[in-house]
Amino acid sequence: MIHELLLALSGYPGTIFTWNKRTGLQVSQDLPFLHPSETSVLNRLCKLGSDYIRFTEFIEQHTGHVHPQEHHSSQPSQTGLHGIYLRAFCTGLDSMLQPYRQALLDLEQEVKSGKSQEQHRIHGCQILETVYKHSCGGLPPVRMALEKILAVCHGVMYKQLAAWMLHGLLLDQSEEFFVKQGPSAGGAAANQEEEEEDLGLGGLSGKQLRELQDLRLIEEENMLAPSLQQFSLRTEMLPSYIPIRVAEKILFVGESVQMFENHNHSPSTAGSILKHQEDMFAAELHRLKQQTLFSLVDFENLIDRIRSTVAEHLWTLMVEEADLLEQLKIIKDFYLLGRGELYQVFIDLAQHMLKTPPTAVTEHDVNVAFQQAAHKVLLDDDNLLPLLHLTVDYQGKDGKDASLPREGATPPQDTSPREVPPTGWAALGLTYKVQWPLHILFTPAVLEKYNVVFRYLLSVRRVQSQLQHCWALQMQRKHLKSSQTDAVKWRLRNHMAFLIDNLQYYLQVDVLESQFSQLLQQINSTRDFESIRLAHDHFLSNLLAQSFILLKPVFHCLNEILELCHNFCSLVSQTVVSLDDRGTAQLDLLVKGFRRQSSLLFKILSSVRNHQINSDLAQLLLRLDYNKYYTQAGGTLGR
Repeated sequence: MIHELLLALSGYPGTIFTWNKRTGLQVSQDLPFLHPSETSVLNRLCKLGSDYIRFTEFIEQHTGHVHPQEHHSSQPSQTGLHGIYLRAFCTGLDSMLQPYRQALLDLEQEVKSGKSQEQHRIHGCQILETVYKHSCGGLPPVRMALEKILAVCHGVMYKQLAAWMLHGLLLDQSEEFFVKQGPSAGGAAANQEEEEEDLGLGGLSGKQLRELQDLRLIEEENMLAPSLQQFSLRTEMLPSYIPIRVAEKILFVGESVQMFENHNHSPSTAGSILKHQEDMFAAELHRLKQQTLFSLVDFENLIDRIRSTVAEHLWTLMVEEADLLEQLKIIKDFYLLGRGELYQVFIDLAQHMLKTPPTAVTEHDVNVAFQQAAHKVLLDDDNLLPLLHLTVDYQGKDGKDASLPREGATPPQDTSPREVPPTGWAALGLTYKVQWPLHILFTPAVLEKYNVVFRYLLSVRRVQSQLQHCWALQMQRKHLKSSQTDAVKWRLRNHMAFLIDNLQYYLQVDVLESQFSQLLQQINSTRDFESIRLAHDHFLSNLLAQSFILLKPVFHCLNEILELCHNFCSLVSQTVVSLDDRGTAQLDLLVKGFRRQSSLLFKILSSVRNHQINSDLAQLLLRLDYNKYYTQAGGTLGR
């Protein structure tokens, strides 16, 4: 009978729903299968149909072509009303009836597909949302009844909350709670790489400017170890009257408690993460459970108290017991090249090993060289060095070994065959065995971000060292007879060294030292672990952004410049006497390439400065163009 009702409401009555000019649309009186209450409800719906039919009759009467109805053909106008204003009124009236017709059409499609039944198959905490919405009505008896039902349903939620927040147990066999095991389902779209827009020589495109304005560190979920990202929010199960900020606090507390439960450390060392207040918090949750009406203020206050207790204990454990500041210094010294003298020696020792494509023994040889470099600079910490290990990723590695990464390393993101890296430097990485409980801050994804910065900084330091070696060769050969190509060669080296030295100083002083001091200041000004984690994430985001790693055009341009410098140093080192014709042609290509890339870099950085996106990002241009030489040279070095 639903189809007959929809037809009648659309203006097409029949034998079940009849039309009378005086009484309008009504349910037929001789239907024995309808209860009087059902007849009353249907007649109330029929009033809508009656109004719609009368509107359509009026429109048809004065326009003559809108929605003709066979069952009540229009009569000639007795009033003689006509005119364009009346027709315009009818057109407007008909447009206002369109949402009504569309609603009937949507209902018919739902009935045909059966979705109207499926939509009401709510599950778990979604029942809380449905009952809550219906309890907000204006009928006191209905509201009171639904509030009592909601209070009973809340009892189940409080039991799950107590198990999760106080004991780290997720008691949710039927997947009804708003916390679930496994990563969030919303990260796949964020990992889709957008197509890179063309970069004009005039500056940055609109998309690239937006990238600069949005300096977020995007966590790729496939870089997270499963054991460290076990839980996430199931937002579709979260009732609307519980804000997402509260749910995230609940998630944080449960994850932290579970982490302690899964590690059998000495109670005297770790203690209770809730400071032995589990019974008190359980009593508070029970008190909230007994309330007839849900109070968000009381609920959030209790969640905040539990979260603060956990966060403060984690801060104590991290900063005081695990010596977080010392661990950050280790990260800075080794991943961010804080121990510059160590890596200077390492570059000299490993240069011959890593200038060719890596082999199965390259990783072992590189680590031996790293240990030798550490001894040469008097870095003989027997507790620290075993935690550090250099990795060389090459195609020939055993698949079984690749699937089981070293502790602290990043799981492989791509199991497809890859090309052999052109040099060992391109495949070099650093792993650090993070000790418990610092692993919740230095996750594999975070260490991989540090590895990206490490490889970038090492490439800059290596090129700077090569250019310095070229200068030493120049000093050794200055007594020899010089040619015109020698003047071009040494002028190019001077311009390259000028750019690389300023880039190195910018990275180490303007970015790393500045951001690291801010991070230490923020850590020392709080006793909340979440604040530390946010500060560290912000620190790492700024490193990636302000070193231009996140800005593809600048990063690509700088890498091209580093490659040109490396090729120039190779040319100089291999040439003892004056350049032959082939060497001269190669030098000419290097000069032109460096001019082109330095000009592109100048234009990009000028665009950044002109848009005033971030003052730190314009700092490199300030160092390169402090005396306006770069500007006066037309933004081109190497002329």
